[in-house]
Amino acid sequence: MGALYTNMKSSKLQSSADTRPTICFPFTGDSVGGSHYSVLGLLKNIDRSRYRVMVVPQYADGEIAKLFQDHNIVIESGLKWNDYIPGEKLGLTKFLGNLHHIPSQIRFLRSNNVNIVHSNDGRTHATWAMAARLSGAKLLWHHRGDPTARGLNFAAPLLANTILTVSRFSLPQRSFWSGADKAKVVHSPFDTSIEVDRISARAALLKECKLPENSLIVGYSGIFIDRKRPLLFLDMIAKLKQILPDRPVMGAMFGKSESESMSEMINRRIEELGIADNVRLMGWRTPGPYWIGACNQLIIPAVGEPFGRTLVEAMLVGTPVVATRSGGNIEALRDGKIGVLVEPENAAALAEAIAMLAKKPDLAEEYSAKAREDALTRFGEDIHMRQVTETYDQMLAL
Repeated sequence: MGALYTNMKSSKLQSSADTRPTICFPFTGDSVGGSHYSVLGLLKNIDRSRYRVMVVPQYADGEIAKLFQDHNIVIESGLKWNDYIPGEKLGLTKFLGNLHHIPSQIRFLRSNNVNIVHSNDGRTHATWAMAARLSGAKLLWHHRGDPTARGLNFAAPLLANTILTVSRFSLPQRSFWSGADKAKVVHSPFDTSIEVDRISARAALLKECKLPENSLIVGYSGIFIDRKRPLLFLDMIAKLKQILPDRPVMGAMFGKSESESMSEMINRRIEELGIADNVRLMGWRTPGPYWIGACNQLIIPAVGEPFGRTLVEAMLVGTPVVATRSGGNIEALRDGKIGVLVEPENAAALAEAIAMLAKKPDLAEEYSAKAREDALTRFGEDIHMRQVTETYDQMLAL
């Protein structure tokens, strides 16, 4: 795929004959997550003869910029604005701290004739929503978080023209001050063509971790933050060892901490539980679906997770899923019809469900086959692109 645009200077030289509406995708911070892959999937498929697009990462030489550049999408750079720590509450004080950057953001949006600002995460909403509206652009607030989020419930009703959420769970609640009337669900996009040779992937993981062939490898995939409950995953590993004393158990944790305090808590919990030989901190691995496919099961201990990307990737590659009955997990797994759902915050319940599937491989295979078939019909990039561009067209027509 050719570059979508070249750089900030050339982007400002848009021909007056170019009547395509311009969609701008700013990104605050530099932690690559599901929202970035969703936008990447959109831009790989969007009809560029109809839309002009601009990706504006906060750090021109960072990981987010590299993600898009690796797919021949050249980014815009040169602007400065405030960053926030992932998971940090974005209160009024922090919002006001970004006000002095708004004039330059407005100038940027106006000089590039931006019609729609498509913001995709809480930090970007906080740092770009006001500038978008003051510039005269329309704001598409793509919510991928908890329905109780402050921004969704206090700022979005005022600033957003349209709200997209990744699941029914994430929709704003109706109240006297709510964005419910301007919100709708659009599931995140996935490359449904991905395939993983799970036998060879598992063999590679066994070899790397020096594990015996009969090991039960259960995976955690995602950033190490409280909502995703990495500590509960560790508690589950300790319980699973007790339930399956005659089988080697390994918890493969793909991801990393965004704070030293979480890293310290993880290392301390591993030591306290005596499971150093049963856990591997694997770091970020690409391609993610390959390593998910290497695991016997993917475990989602998260609470209030809007719609887990790795959960759907597991569905697509055929790895059975055990998840908490919370948030978007229920919607993704069809209320337990295509995966196992257990009581939240319960390490023993997770361990028992994992052991049950390990002892019933035919049932695990049945779940994974149904899950893959379901994911192919719900989560394709083409479906997502069509729904999002229909939203653009509706916004532009108003």
